Amino acid sequence: MLILVLEASTTSAKAMILDTDTFATTVLTAPYRRGDAGYGTHDADDVVSSVLELGRRVLQGRTVSAVSLVGTWHGLLLADRHLRPSSPVYLWSHSFAATTCRRLRGEQGFAAWFGERSGCGVSAIYPAFTLRRLREDAVRLGDQLVLDEGTYLNWVLTGEWLQTTCLASGSGLLNTRNRAYDDELLDWAGIRVRQLPPLTDPRQARPLSRRGARLLGLSEGAPVLLTIADGASNQLGSGALQPGVLTVSVGTSGALRLASDTPRPPGPSTWCYVSTHGWLSGAATSGACNCLDWFRENIAGGQSSYDWLEGEGMAGDEPLFLPFIHGERSPGWDDSRRAEFRRLTAHHDLHSLYRSAQEGVLFNLLQCYEALAEQHGTPERLRLSGGILSSPRWTQMCCDVLGRDVELDGTQQASLMGGAVLALEHLGELPSATGYAGRTAGVLTPRPEASRRHRERYEDYQSEYATRSGRTCAATEPSVARDHPSEHP
Repeated sequence: MLILVLEASTTSAKAMILDTDTFATTVLTAPYRRGDAGYGTHDADDVVSSVLELGRRVLQGRTVSAVSLVGTWHGLLLADRHLRPSSPVYLWSHSFAATTCRRLRGEQGFAAWFGERSGCGVSAIYPAFTLRRLREDAVRLGDQLVLDEGTYLNWVLTGEWLQTTCLASGSGLLNTRNRAYDDELLDWAGIRVRQLPPLTDPRQARPLSRRGARLLGLSEGAPVLLTIADGASNQLGSGALQPGVLTVSVGTSGALRLASDTPRPPGPSTWCYVSTHGWLSGAATSGACNCLDWFRENIAGGQSSYDWLEGEGMAGDEPLFLPFIHGERSPGWDDSRRAEFRRLTAHHDLHSLYRSAQEGVLFNLLQCYEALAEQHGTPERLRLSGGILSSPRWTQMCCDVLGRDVELDGTQQASLMGGAVLALEHLGELPSATGYAGRTAGVLTPRPEASRRHRERYEDYQSEYATRSGRTCAATEPSVARDHPSEHP
C-alpha cells in the first residue's frame, strides 16, 4: 500500500511516497518559482502547480491508497467568488500589519482579550491582523473570500471549499476552545463567516475529484486528507502526541510544542492551537535556519557550504546576535524588533559572526523553552527535529544551550511523515495516530563546560535583548482608544 503526502512549505514544495509494507519513503523537494518567501509572499497558483508537479514525479504512474496534505500555518489568501486568487498569499513572515499590531499591543487589555479567544499572540504573523490592517486602509473585503494556500489546494484536488480546524487555528479567527469561528473576532477583523471556508475535522477525508485525479495522474475517488498545519503535522510525525514530550523544531523558523488533551490558556509569550488530536501549546521564533541562509548569502558572499563557516567551535568572545530578521514572535511578540550583532570588535571574522548567529537563534529558542516550562512545568523529554540536524556542530550547540539531554528525531521530514501517519490512521493501518512513537536517531548529552559558557553568554544576551526592547516596545507608547469588542458587552 502506498500513501502520497504533499506539502506546501514556506520556501518549497515537497512530496513523499510512503510504502506501508516496508515504511520506506521517497521524498522530492523543489523551491517555488514565483513569489518571495523572504519578503513574505507566495503566488498561490505557483505553489499549487509546484506541489502537483512534484506529486506526479514522485508517483511515477503508481496508484496510491490515500493522499494527505500539509501546509504552512498563518497564511492569508483573498479570492473572488469563483475561488480565483485576487491577492498573493501573505505568509507569516510578511510585516504588512506590524504597525497595527504595535498599536494594539499598547492598548490595555487587548492582548489578553485576543489571546483568550484565539489562543494567539498580537503579531503580524496572524491573518486576523492583516485583515484588520486592510480594513483600516479602507480596502473593501466584503466581496472577497478569505482562505489560505492549504485550503486553496484542498479545493483544487477535491472541488470542495473546506478548511481543517487545525489550519484555521493559526488564523486568529478561530475560537480555540470550541473550534469554531469566533463572531467577535470576525467582527473586529471586518469580515463575515460567509466569507470563510466551512470547517472540517482534520481526520476526515474527501474524495479526489476528477480534476484532481487528472492533475496528479491518479484515479478519481481516492481519499484525500485535507491540509493540516505543518507544525501540527511535525508533532505527529515526530511521535510526540503524548504528554510531557516537548518538540524543538528548528527549520526555516523555530518552534517548541507540547501536546495536550485540553486547551491551555496561552501565556504572554506562548500560544495554543488546535491540533490533529487535541491541542498544542507552544512558543515560536521567526528566525532560525533563515537567519543562517541570510548570513551565508548576504554576508559570506554566497558560500555554498555551511561546514566552512562553522569553523572549529565557539571561542567564547564572539559577538551576540539578536536573530530578529523577520521581527519577533516569542517571547515579546514585537514585530518591530530588528536583528543586530552586538559587542562587535575588530578581531571578529566571518567564522565568529556565523557561530554567534547560530548561538543567537538558540538563545531565542531558550527564551521560548523557559516561557513554556514556567507555564506548563519542566517537560520530561526533549525531541529535536528540522534542518538543524544537518549540522552536527549546531545540533550539539543546541543541546549545550538547552542544558538537557536531547533526542534526535530519526525522521528527516517529520511534517511529511505526520501527513502519512494521519492517512494510516484513516485507513485503519494504525489504531490511533497518538500511539505512533516516531523514530529516534540517538540522544545527545550536554557538555558541562560548553553549557556553562553558553549560560554566561545567555545572561549577556538577555541584557542586550532587554536594552534593545526599550527602543521598540509598544507598551512604552501612549495608549490609544480601544475599539475591540471586549469594551462593548
